[in-house]
Parts: sequence; C-alpha cells; structure tokens
Amino acid sequence: MSNHLKVAIQGGPASFHDVVAQQYFAGQVIAIVPCMTFQRVCAAVKSREADFGVMAIENALAGSILNNYSLLQDYPVSIIGEAYLPIEQNLLALPGQSLADIKLVRSHPMALLQCTNFLEENPHIQALESADTAESAREIRENNLVGVGAIASRMAAQRYELEIVEERVENYKENYTRFMIISRKPLADKSQANKASVIFTLHHRAGELAKILDVFRDLFINLSLIQSIPILSQPTEFAILLDLEWEDYATFEEAISLITPLIVEMKILGIYQRGKR
Repeated sequence: MSNHLKVAIQGGPASFHDVVAQQYFAGQVIAIVPCMTFQRVCAAVKSREADFGVMAIENALAGSILNNYSLLQDYPVSIIGEAYLPIEQNLLALPGQSLADIKLVRSHPMALLQCTNFLEENPHIQALESADTAESAREIRENNLVGVGAIASRMAAQRYELEIVEERVENYKENYTRFMIISRKPLADKSQANKASVIFTLHHRAGELAKILDVFRDLFINLSLIQSIPILSQPTEFAILLDLEWEDYATFEEAISLITPLIVEMKILGIYQRGKR
C-alpha cells in the first residue's frame, strides 16, 4: 500500500471527483481518501494523510465555488494541475421503478442546482441535499430505499447496481466542471506551466485594479477568470482572484514583480499546466 498515491477527494467511490482522480493519475496506482467536505480534502493534504487532493472549483452552469478559493487561500496547499470533466447527471433508483414512483431525490447541492429544470417539471419529486452524488446512490442500495432516487453518474449506477430511470437530467448539455489538483508543495518543474491562479487584496483607492490589469495586458497575459472573493473575517472586504495564462513563463514572473508593489497582500494559489477542455 505504501507505493500507492493517496488522493483525497470530496465524496466517495464513483463520485465525479473519483472519476477525475482516476483520469488525472491514470497509469499510477492510487488509493482514494474519501472526504465529506472540501475543507476535509485540504486538511487531509495538509496533514499528509493524502499526497494529493482533487476539488471542484467551477461549474459551467453554477459558476465558481467561492468557498473553495477561500480554502485554497487559507490552507498551506498549492494547485499543481487542473482537469475539466463533462458532467452528465442521471436519475438513479432501485431496479423496476418508474419516474412516477420516485417521491424523493437526493444529491449534492451543486448537482441539484444543475438539474433545476428537471425538478421543476416533476413537482411530485422532493429534492433533498446530501454530502455527495455517489454516496446518495450507495445509501439507496445499502438501505434498499424504494421511491428514493439519486442524481449521480453512470459510474455510480454501475457500482451500486441501480437503474437509470432518466438519463441526462442536467439543464445544460454542454455542462462541465473544472477541478483543481492540489499538493502540499508547488509544482517543481514549471517548464510546461502556462497558467496560474493568484489572489490578492488592494488599497482602497480609485483605479487600483485597473493598474494591475494594465500590467497583464501590456505583457500579453490572458485573464481567463476574474472573481471577487469575500474575506470572511472582514465582511465588507473582498479579495481579487485572477486566473492568468501565458505563452512564456518569464512574462508571468515579470508581471508578478511589477504588481507586487501595487498590492497589499498576495498569494499565488498555484502555477500549473492548463487542463484540456
């Protein structure tokens, strides 16, 4: 077991996080460390219970998961990679049931948010939030729950021997989720790196953010995401999160040296290689 890579994921076996872990670390022997919360994923990496962690950060339909950016800021972990996964949500239940038989559906809040049209069209079904998509499927099988469905992946249906009552129940068929791969240490070899996530706070003066953005524009560094992140300890304050992409790593280094005097505080959440969409 010692040569296994231990990978912490939010959720359990057959969850979307598990799918990403298996794909990202393909060719390596991995042992999944299931975690019920994203905070637990970060804690597992910090405490060396896991070598790496996988955490969702953004969904094409639901947007950024702001709390996860706060966790990446607060924990001594670093993003070393990213992965995009097309998300297909299916209604799963014990075999032999129809859609009319399902009175309750359980899933992760993010999955339920991605399937609001389906739930609206079926008002006889009550939605109930749970910790994980695949764990909802497992509980149906283990407790033999008749009349209860789970919104989850095909992998979860296969693993827990459930039937797909309705397939592709997500609102948006081009739906994908972006995941971050985290580690205790930053990426050692940055020769292939072409993306970074940076979070910083600014002085309260007009035009401060514009000065920062001008630096990136002048160096032809692309901003693929700009997001304000609430600072929990200071309810009226916000940090700025930028995802930066470049052709030449030296330009990123130059940009960071130029913006450092202009900001109050900064953390580079990670320098990594862009994931393929």
